[in-house]
Amino acid sequence: MGHLSITTTFISFLFLFLTRYYQLIHAESPTQPPYSCDITNPHTKSYTFCNLNLPITQRAKDIVSRLTLDEKLSQLVNSAPPIPRLGIPSYQWWSEALHGVADAGKGIKLYGSIKGATSFPQVILTAASFDSKLWDPRWGRGQETAGEDPLVNAKYAVSYVRGLQGDSFEGGKLIGDRLKASACCKHFTAYDLDDWKGIDRFAFDAKVTLQDLADTYQPPFHSCVQQGRSSGIMCAYNSVNGVPNCADYDLLTNTARKKWNFNGYITSDCGAVDIVKTRHGYAKTPEDAIADVLQAGMDVECGDYFTNHSKSAVLQKKVPISHIDRALRNLFSIRIRLGLFDGNPTKLKYGSIGPNQVCSKQNLNLALEAARSGIVLLKNNAKTLPLPKSTNSIAIIGPNANSSSQVVLGNYFGRPCNLVTIKKGFESYAKNIVYHYGCSDGTKCLNAEIEQAVEVAKKVDYVVLVMGLDQSQERESHDRDDLELPGKQQELIERVAKASKRPVILVLLCGGPVDISFAKFDDKIGGILWAGYPGELGGLALAQIVFGDYNPGGRLPVTWYTKDYIKIPMTDMRMRADPSSGYPGRTYRFYTGPTVYEFGYGLSYSKYSYNFISVKNNNLHINQSSTHSILENSETIRYKLVSEIGEETCKAMPVSVTLGVTNNGNMVGKHPVLLFVKHEKGRNGNPVKQLVGFESVKVEAGQRGKVGFEVNVCDLVSRANENGIKVIEEGDYLLSVGEEEYSINVTL
Repeated sequence: MGHLSITTTFISFLFLFLTRYYQLIHAESPTQPPYSCDITNPHTKSYTFCNLNLPITQRAKDIVSRLTLDEKLSQLVNSAPPIPRLGIPSYQWWSEALHGVADAGKGIKLYGSIKGATSFPQVILTAASFDSKLWDPRWGRGQETAGEDPLVNAKYAVSYVRGLQGDSFEGGKLIGDRLKASACCKHFTAYDLDDWKGIDRFAFDAKVTLQDLADTYQPPFHSCVQQGRSSGIMCAYNSVNGVPNCADYDLLTNTARKKWNFNGYITSDCGAVDIVKTRHGYAKTPEDAIADVLQAGMDVECGDYFTNHSKSAVLQKKVPISHIDRALRNLFSIRIRLGLFDGNPTKLKYGSIGPNQVCSKQNLNLALEAARSGIVLLKNNAKTLPLPKSTNSIAIIGPNANSSSQVVLGNYFGRPCNLVTIKKGFESYAKNIVYHYGCSDGTKCLNAEIEQAVEVAKKVDYVVLVMGLDQSQERESHDRDDLELPGKQQELIERVAKASKRPVILVLLCGGPVDISFAKFDDKIGGILWAGYPGELGGLALAQIVFGDYNPGGRLPVTWYTKDYIKIPMTDMRMRADPSSGYPGRTYRFYTGPTVYEFGYGLSYSKYSYNFISVKNNNLHINQSSTHSILENSETIRYKLVSEIGEETCKAMPVSVTLGVTNNGNMVGKHPVLLFVKHEKGRNGNPVKQLVGFESVKVEAGQRGKVGFEVNVCDLVSRANENGIKVIEEGDYLLSVGEEEYSINVTL
């Protein structure tokens, strides 16, 4: 939902595939296996590319050298056809795995022996756990992202890629070149608008400052490539500062490949090459568009523009064969890394993955834990929650109370193995469940049966209202134009709350923020829970929290703005506030206006307190490299360039923080600890505060636990200046966790 909720979008289309699993769910044909170099084929013995002892780059180069021009061009699209004379099968690059394997793309079809997949919570809810050990992240609009903070997004990206691509990262070190699956970071870059007031993502030219690119939009991609070692990148539909992303040599080649050492393939979004000409007007002819994207460093198109125009682009000498060969070497290298040119994959390390591992008990338990860990308790007046397990009767009211998979799963999902709706989750706790949908037209709620819902509420011990949004309000190709609950939802909530015997519980299913100020300050609404889109076991997870079998600990990964924030144009990509024009900025790092709930907000059935046990290197003196200075408001500010300090020096000066975390409640709790830093004086353009670390720690009731952070000095106190250059300023900085603060000093 664009700027109404997020500012950093980054990841996923899962472009795979892996060997045996590929065979099971996407069989090519009875006569042609989905792999090459079969030992039963005598012709393959002579092919250099079938020699497993040679480097992958040499094998890929050999494949490309054997192809005719027409064969080469045929392989530059997502639906790559077979090349029978070489025993090369067809390959589909487009598959989806936003929060579990989905059948939304062309590469996966859930049928035959595999009819479903574990559906984890939508990304925004999983991110709310602030527990990187749980993460298997994905990309997207609002609900599809890890929220508004670049550090959270960056860590999410690394977890995502490493989890999907396999154990080449055993011990945290890259030890091999084989892939379990190929993960793709997208959409590169500054992709933050779908369709708002007639301006859509296809033609949008995002005006982004170098400063915002450096410290907000690019860091997740940088981490995805350098730390995650992703094997794929997708360039976005939009332009940035006048250049379409897929035709931007500086972005794809200079930045990704040369600066970040990216070693993989770059794909367009689906149809993005066409719009370089038709929507952006950047290229005059189809052949020019193809030349532009290949020159920029793109390797494969999702679509058929190459199929229709690449041959003429070559014949017109607008595209050199060297660009095509480079792209093909990148593409075939990935397929070789996946084991698809190693013969029968059942003999390979990842080749034994079979249908018995789909929807396993372990995966379902993980989906349940992810949902429980992410659900955020926003309000709990007079300890309304948890409800007593002896509850006799409970009413579940609202359009999302018994919703289908289209609601609880969010978008880009596969068929769930074991869908548990909210209503079903509560059935194992209360003796008498009374259900009423509240709105006959779903979350739109233009037709609310308020009087009937009120009568239901009067007759039961407790009422849980399950309200919020669904994909009709927040989805791809659509941006929200308000921050309120749709239709008559607010009226329904207020009337039911007023009629109920006890304060009601309000549950919100939604990806982006909603202005529920009315509920926040209504004493008849005792508890509020945000459950995102909690996945196939979300109903069970919510019930366990409501009835006290799980202590909630999730924290909001986005700022919840007040409803008047919609006056800010979604086309305005600036992060920083501009007091002269009244622009309030975006995200907790720069926003200066009122909020409904802040980034990182979340309650628990326990109350936690913190203390700084130790901070090592709290007085930092950086004497490497030259010192620069500027004059601002009659004050001289001294600073150093991070690039001049050097990576090794930065790593050699870590600030180590040990925190005590005390659970002052009577329930064990899993608690995310968020470590922020801010410059004591603050300056125009500096973040109000910046998250520099987060860890989730389990603490027994009445006990104290410890959590540690180690952050190198350049990550801790650097900022991007107006030219997009990372600098460290001299002065005092404050570390903060909750209400506790600790001062550190930096001298140059």
